Formats: sequence, structure tokens, C-alpha cells
Amino acid sequence: MQLQVIFKIIGLLLMLFSSSMLTPVIVDLIYQENDSIPFLMGFAVTFGSGLLLWYPVRHYRKELRLRDGFIVVVLFWTVLGLAGSIPLMFTLQPYMSFTDAVFESISGLTTTGATVITGLDNLPHAILFYRQQLQWLGGMGIIVLAVAVLPMLGIGGMSLYRAETPGPMKDTKLTPRLTETAKALWYIYLSLTILCAISYWLAGMDVFDAISHSFATIAIGGFSTHDASMGYFNSPVIEMVAVVFMLLAGVNFALHFVVWRSLNLGSYLKDSEFRTYITILMIVSAITIGYLYLTDTFIEPMNAFHHGLFQAVSIGTTTGFTTAEYFVWPGFLPVLLLFVSFIGGCAGSTGGGMKVIRFLLLLKQGKREIMKLIHPSAQIPIRMGGKSVSPGVIESVWGFFAAYVGIFSIMLLTLMMTGLDQISAFSAVAASLNNLGPGLGEVGANYASITDTAKWVLVFGMLMGRLEIFTLLVLLMPAFWRR
Repeated sequence: MQLQVIFKIIGLLLMLFSSSMLTPVIVDLIYQENDSIPFLMGFAVTFGSGLLLWYPVRHYRKELRLRDGFIVVVLFWTVLGLAGSIPLMFTLQPYMSFTDAVFESISGLTTTGATVITGLDNLPHAILFYRQQLQWLGGMGIIVLAVAVLPMLGIGGMSLYRAETPGPMKDTKLTPRLTETAKALWYIYLSLTILCAISYWLAGMDVFDAISHSFATIAIGGFSTHDASMGYFNSPVIEMVAVVFMLLAGVNFALHFVVWRSLNLGSYLKDSEFRTYITILMIVSAITIGYLYLTDTFIEPMNAFHHGLFQAVSIGTTTGFTTAEYFVWPGFLPVLLLFVSFIGGCAGSTGGGMKVIRFLLLLKQGKREIMKLIHPSAQIPIRMGGKSVSPGVIESVWGFFAAYVGIFSIMLLTLMMTGLDQISAFSAVAASLNNLGPGLGEVGANYASITDTAKWVLVFGMLMGRLEIFTLLVLLMPAFWRR
């Protein structure tokens, strides 16, 4: 293990990340609310810590090894998550304990969107902007890690995407150089954010809310500047803008790049993961809209349509915005929507969940097993995009699914031990592992009422979900640390 390389990278990341704490200071100066001190203190502590790690090894130059890469990826989220909690601990409004501050920071950076804060409408603009910014930076980090870094390590959903890829995109990297790949993806991410902010502003949001909500939308985070989330605006137009950009953010950003480079929208429809993603959300939206109308939850058809469509897309993409208290909707709808979040967005997107491509491969594998019962001697390959999927990819999907179920079960039982009821515990684990945010029952509105032990369990779950389980589990294996 090359500690010098690890310290150098983490030190640089901390110093870079510390600059993000100065943006809320500018926001505070604009609104003159005198709430800059927590962010200046956070900047000083974070920058100083990064400098202490980086300076002694600044001249050390060696290539990052596979083992070091795993550690850097995990520390990227954990160390920056802890650093991100510093301004929240120093602020007086709202007052936050160490546990709550870390929970809020990790939830933001992993784009989970679960919150322990109430009374958002009365908080200083600097705090509100900082929360949104955490999600946007986390979403950007996810894209670069998923598409540019994780494939080098042989982990993450993008390796599955490459195994499945139809059409023109078959290379490990989108461009010949890794830095160009990261830059191209950041340009797409930034462009979508700007377009989303402008669209929100044209739809009726003020500038602050438009920028803040564009951060959370493109990052598929779900934080809002209002307790009522998107329901605060009471605007079907704003909700439909959100639906469009949530759908776009849930698509593989590498696919966006291919479409942009080729100027051919048909590349979307050639991609089997994209087709499955849209089909699932269309079916769930139709069921939700129809059931809301038939049960008279919304008397007017248009109300049932825009609330049902918005909530199905928001939960299905693991964004977590709400326009109504969907967790009290009638019948099976809350559970249906929660189950859709297990599938989540596409690989290489800012979405959470197990990813559409894994779900699709599991379906195809199940179909193959049934066909082999009918034709025991037949050789039936699994195909995606006209290509046969290797047995190794199928094994990795089953391994991921098994690990997911195991981790889910352990976390569920642990949360129930802390006193949560079954529905609240189940939905809280699902919301953290799938990086969704809002749950059901006691955690439907926020997570302020649960115990500190439960919050730390969920913090672990958020990290597990964002790092796609294996990335974190490998560090817990004794064999990883043996020479």
C-alpha cells in the first residue's frame, strides 16, 4: 500500500473541497444574514487538514495501484463527508449535533437526500445553498468515478454497461485520455444543470430556488429549500420541468456523451438499458395515475396525472422530491413506489438503486433458467444489444444481488433493534441503500426522530449504496490488507 500516494490525493481533494465552503459566504453577503462564520471556520479546518496531508508528500510521484484505488474511492466519500459536516456543526441555526451534521453531509454528498433538518423555510440562505451544493458536488463526483475511475479498478456498474453496449460506444473510455473523459462528462453535467436552472426560473421559481433545485435535480439528490419540497411551489409546470430533468439525470451520462458526439438521438433507443428504464417508469406512472384517480385521492384527472407522474419519476429515479405526502397514499402505491427505487437509474448516472442494467440481466438470467428446464441440452446465451454477455458478468450481478440482500437484512434487523417499527425500518434501509431519501412511516417526512445509532447505520447504508457495496466491502476483508 502506498500511503504517500493516498495522502497526497486525499490532501488535494480536501483542499479543493474546502473552496466549496466559500460559495455560501458569497450567498450570505448577498442576503446579508451574517451567517458566514461557520463556513469560514469549515474552510480553515478543511484546507488546513488537506495541506497537512499533502505538503509532506507533495513531491512523491508514483502510479496509483489497484489496492490504493479502492482506498481512495472509499475515502473520497467518507473523508469529504466528514469534512462537509464541519460548517453544519458550527452553525447555530439550525443547531446540529455531530451525528446529525455527519448524517446531513453524507446524505448530501451521496445524493441520498434524507434529512434531519426541519423548518427549512426559516433557515439562512447560506445553509440552504450549502446543502444543495453538497449534492451537486457529490453527483459530479459520482459521474467521474463511475465512468472515468471505477472502470480502471474493475468495479461499479459501468463495467456492466460496457459488456452490454450496443452501437458506437464499445471502448473502455469515451475519449482516448482519461482526463478528457472526465472533462467531457463534467461539461454535460454542467450544461444540464444550467438548462435545468433556466427552465425552473422560466417556470416561476426565483433565481435562488431555481439554482438550488437544479443542483438537486441533476444530482438526483432530492434536497429542497422548503419543507414541502416541490409541493411548496404548487405548480404543475415546475413539476413537469423537474420530471424532464430527473429523467435525463437518470440516464447513463456516457450515453448522453455518445448522443452529443454523434448528434443522433436514435442512440438512446438503440440502448437496451435506456429502453428498459423508460418502460419501467412509464408503467409505474400509469399505474400510479390510474390508482390515484380511481380511489378519488385526486378528484381532477389532471391533478392525478401530474402528481402521479411526478412522484413515480421522482421515486423511480431515486431523486426523492415530493409534491404530496406520498407515504400516506392509499393501498399499495407507497410500497410500489419504494420497490421501484430498488431498480433505480441507469449505470453511470447520478441515480441510486441496483441500476437498471443489473435488473435487466437478472430478468434475462431468470428467463434462461426457465428455458433450460424446457430444453435441458440447449446452449442459451444471454444477449444484450446484439452481444452475448459473458458468464463472468452474470456471476458478478448475482454476487452483487446476494450481497445487497445480505446487507439489507442485517441493516433492517439492526434498525428494528433500535426501536423502529417494521415499515419504518424497511423503508429507511431501502431509502439509504438506494440513495433515495424519503421513506415510509416514521421516516416519511424526515429522519430527525430516530436514534443516533439508527442514523449511523443509515450513514453506512448511504455509503454502501453509493459505492455499490463491493467497493466498501472489499476493505473489510482481511485478505485485502495482507501483503
